[in-house]
Amino acid sequence: MKTGQPWRIGMGDIPIFSGARHRSPLKRPLWIIVLVSLVSIFVICAFLYQPQSNAACYIFSSRGCKAISDWLPPAPAREYNDDEIAARVVIKEILSAPPVQSKNPKIAFMFLTPSAVPFEKLWDKFFIRGHEGKFSVYVHASKEKAVHLSRYFANREIRSDQVIWGKISMVDAERRLLANALQDPDNQHFVLLSESCVPLYTFDYIYDYLMNTNISYVDCFEDPGPHGNGRYSEHMLPEIEKKDFRKGAQWFSVKRQHAVIIMADSLYYSKFRDYCKPGLEGRNCIADEHYLPTFFNIVDPGGIANWSVTHVDWSERKWHPKLYKAQDISYELLRNITSIDVSVHVTSDEKRVVQRWPCLWNGIQRPCYLFARKFHPESLNNLLHLFANYTTI
Repeated sequence: MKTGQPWRIGMGDIPIFSGARHRSPLKRPLWIIVLVSLVSIFVICAFLYQPQSNAACYIFSSRGCKAISDWLPPAPAREYNDDEIAARVVIKEILSAPPVQSKNPKIAFMFLTPSAVPFEKLWDKFFIRGHEGKFSVYVHASKEKAVHLSRYFANREIRSDQVIWGKISMVDAERRLLANALQDPDNQHFVLLSESCVPLYTFDYIYDYLMNTNISYVDCFEDPGPHGNGRYSEHMLPEIEKKDFRKGAQWFSVKRQHAVIIMADSLYYSKFRDYCKPGLEGRNCIADEHYLPTFFNIVDPGGIANWSVTHVDWSERKWHPKLYKAQDISYELLRNITSIDVSVHVTSDEKRVVQRWPCLWNGIQRPCYLFARKFHPESLNNLLHLFANYTTI
């Protein structure tokens, strides 16, 4: 019997007996109809009003809550096209291959800047003290060649191109920095920084933090609001579905294998290049806020931490984060930033849902941030004065 069809009872369904016994032929079927109706109502209510606590779920199962979908057979997997199959094979091979071994592993510090790095003196103080050979510096100056004050930045410019905020050229610059840094086989971790970034800890602490973990620090969270999934375009189908679309800060820190798969990707990158632009279809899609979070959510969600190791203050709810000026710089400010050990994201819809999760390093909760931005150049002297105090670790 198909669900929803009425009961049809004919004479062929009712046995005929001889004798004087008389029973209403509708009594038993009516009882069955009532029972089926009650069960149906119960199932519908259970589906619409699912229990909010595990305790309530014991009505259905001693093992806890199960959604109705859990009892149904899994939906058939979508058939991948040729480009998707090729991309997934390449990425899987790269991720499953043993990491490149280096006798002298280094961190690549990649600066994405319009021209000069105003905090070179601070970075010089950070790099010094016998750390040569443990790091390399790359500078992408998109507007004009910088005049350097630190020997660690001299002659470290790569071939650069124009970068326009909010457009795919920002992602292109990131990939250009990675391509140059990957040429050195000793570079094992790659940190993207802006000209307004400063270090929060000593070099040794940051080096050990990044080198002794096997994940990448890419910010990634689901935002159902207008500045998240509201920027998604259906032109990204079938390779990128709306349920996989993610958001996050562009300032990443990735291990070498992840840097390689970013360079190997053309399929997902092309979707953002073509369909994630400010003003396209009435949406202000910002490619550098969505490409890498979405990419890693699809190809290796378990390989990223879901937060960035670079702190940014968005509490002012503007297009750009809070800018710290000279009068804002204090020991308390820097200590407050370095004490944060919980990652927080807020959705952009009316609900303003706050998402929190602990910053775990190899399963241990530790401070989230190794770097911070956005600092005004005039704050340099105050930062230099405080550097030895707030980077005591």
